[in-house]
Amino acid sequence: MQFNYKALRNKDSTNVSGTIDAADRATAISALNHQGLRPLLVTEDNSLKNKSITIPGLGKRVKTSEMVIFTRQLSTMISAGVPIARGLQTLKESATSPYFQRVLTDVSKDVEAGTQLGDAFSKFPGVFDEVYVNMVRAGEEGGILDEILKRLAVQVEQNSSIKKRVKSAMTYPIVILSVTVIAFFGIMFFLMPKIAKILTDLGGPDAKLPIYTQILLDISDFSRHYAYIVIPAMVAIVWFVKWYVATPKGKYQFHALMLRTPIVRTIITKVAIARFSRTFASLMSAGVGVLDSLSVTGGAIGNKVIEKELYDAADEVKNGKQLSEVIAGSKHFPKIVSQMLAVGEETGTTDTVLIKVADFYEEEVAVAIDGIASVIEPVMIVVLGAGVGLIAASVMGPIASLSNNVGGN
Repeated sequence: MQFNYKALRNKDSTNVSGTIDAADRATAISALNHQGLRPLLVTEDNSLKNKSITIPGLGKRVKTSEMVIFTRQLSTMISAGVPIARGLQTLKESATSPYFQRVLTDVSKDVEAGTQLGDAFSKFPGVFDEVYVNMVRAGEEGGILDEILKRLAVQVEQNSSIKKRVKSAMTYPIVILSVTVIAFFGIMFFLMPKIAKILTDLGGPDAKLPIYTQILLDISDFSRHYAYIVIPAMVAIVWFVKWYVATPKGKYQFHALMLRTPIVRTIITKVAIARFSRTFASLMSAGVGVLDSLSVTGGAIGNKVIEKELYDAADEVKNGKQLSEVIAGSKHFPKIVSQMLAVGEETGTTDTVLIKVADFYEEEVAVAIDGIASVIEPVMIVVLGAGVGLIAASVMGPIASLSNNVGGN
């Protein structure tokens, strides 16, 4: 829920006003007190549930490169002593995305009204994710916001690099698969009916055909006669799968399946470890507690199964166990991670150790993706060639055989 408020700033008794998100009015008042404000009037804003919905293009995402530049420049301005609201206004003018400009305008207004920067960012989860928001909050509480923003810029760049490598590796097989599917249906709808007519003319309706040829003809016949059912059914299936995977249960099951799939499992696990290590290290270095760091880091992993494992680990740490001890019993984290964690806990350098772990696994991800990309191309060529060969054999073999029989007669 969103509340409009008017309040007095405790340190100088100046009037401030703005909006704040909270579960209820009491929570909103408590949050305002925490920000050093004395609420005079707090009312629910019934006109909208979330301020961000007034911005056209809700759901659009800002380019990673622009987010990195924004984060670095804001860090520099804060280090130079520029007020946050003024810095946001300046960066808004240099933003290339109209959507991002609108976001920064609203964030700047909230900050001017007395809202903490992290709270203002949290209203736009499509731009500033949970990890980003929580690290900013940690920086504000610890008085090291400029340092946190520098680390965030590096983290955003690293995550973007991993995503680009994965997308690059998947582009070729997706294109080939799409072309293959389109070609297959083109053959079934347009080519096979003509071939069926040729075979019928040569051998008659009772001609005996190879089993694979007959299967292709049956598929073609079924596709043409029931296209009004087949095509909507395929669209419905794709839509249902996407919808189900978007649900909490479906996403968890899909991520579990990915962790059981050879090759894919290795990459997903290494990406998760790299993200965990870098995010957890950044939060720890910002002075965030282990339990809070685990809670925030879980949402940055990108896999619900490993995320649940981290939440369970947080419960065990809460009961008195060392994090390294808990991670040692993990199904997905290699022993080296728990061993490095143990060293960091003993020496008080957990953040430094985990940064090294993150660097190592990010390099491992790069090598693994490059290796898979080099293998995918020849494999796809072989598969595509085999498919073309099968169709050619299914068509040309019977035609040649029936032609010989007709010639012999």
